Amino acid sequence: MHALKGGCSIVGKMAIVLAFSGGLDTSFCVPYLREKYTEEVFTVTVDTGASVEKEVLQACSRELGAKEHFHIDARTALYEDHLKFLIMGNVLRGGVYPLCVGAERVVQAREVVRIARQIGARAIAHGSTGAGNDQFRFDSVIQLLADDMDLITPIRDEGLTRQYTTAFLHERGFSVPEKTTQYSINDGLWGITIGGRETLDTIDPLPDEAYPNTVPPSKAPNSGITLHIQFEEGLPTALDGHTMEPVQLITELATIGANHGIGRDIHVGDTILGLKGRIGFEAPAPLILITAHRELEKLVLTKWQRYHKDQLSDFYGMLLHEGQHFDPVMRDIEAFLISSQHVVTGSVSVRLCKGMIAVQGCKSPYSMFDTGIATYGEETALWDGRDARSFCMLNGLQAYLAHKARSKQ
Repeated sequence: MHALKGGCSIVGKMAIVLAFSGGLDTSFCVPYLREKYTEEVFTVTVDTGASVEKEVLQACSRELGAKEHFHIDARTALYEDHLKFLIMGNVLRGGVYPLCVGAERVVQAREVVRIARQIGARAIAHGSTGAGNDQFRFDSVIQLLADDMDLITPIRDEGLTRQYTTAFLHERGFSVPEKTTQYSINDGLWGITIGGRETLDTIDPLPDEAYPNTVPPSKAPNSGITLHIQFEEGLPTALDGHTMEPVQLITELATIGANHGIGRDIHVGDTILGLKGRIGFEAPAPLILITAHRELEKLVLTKWQRYHKDQLSDFYGMLLHEGQHFDPVMRDIEAFLISSQHVVTGSVSVRLCKGMIAVQGCKSPYSMFDTGIATYGEETALWDGRDARSFCMLNGLQAYLAHKARSKQ
């Protein structure tokens, strides 16, 4: 791997920088670009939590014929720029999917542009198809930050299938693992997405073997486990009393959750192009964190804070999913989210058992659950029955007046 300092070019002639994951499509792109453009190809892997070791990716890049490979650890950047806002917002697309991929692509594209500028490349390439969402995410960042460079997208531009790219690599003596063709896997800090035959329709579930990390819930330990998660101003800071950096905490939760069958699901949603899409995923850490964080918010925020926050968070997640991270409204919503989290401090006990997540309880110094004022449904200290009667009448006044007026018609 090559380390760069400053902004000096290390390229002696025209070159292409390729966003490289080591998967089928980007592996195909290396020899394809070299043959078609007769230029040097530099590969860049931006590590946002994938389990593939950097030495393996470097060796793969070299074998495919790349001039040089760059490996960028962007896990902390992913958390600081994106994931913390998804936690603050309890963002689950369609109430299910924790946006495992969308945020990663922004970070990856940004780092690929940085490397392209530093080595003096004339073009940037990525392996996205013309049917999926990733093309928009990569293109929007490259257009914004590198509009003076050419953008090359062979899979999209030529409508190439996975069968074609597999055959192309085989013909040139490169091996392709069978599962790479059967399932498209994206592995990251915030979870794993899985595409394959079953996700092309809406009928069949993914088989157990399609999920790479999680234990099938039926085979998870019967005893389960209870975790204690500490939050400070809306963000997780400790697990079971042990203070951890965010990336470490998320990684630890992912491992624990996977061992208990947590995080498997399938999401059906709207693609950026307007089509319906279906994707499998396993995401133990975000589902545990969001479940715990949401419950803590119920304890410390007013109902109107939570109501408006839910609307903005859903909108924020949609824009991030659709490649709109750089729209200024995103910074406005982030400012709102940060403001809303000043009192979201406390600890949450979460029970994991055979694929299920259940909050056991939570506490906070900012709790609005005040038994000194009232016991729900029984006694009160701030009002009496006469006050309650009057409030009930006023609370239903609008509906009463509307009913009365319309009954005359």
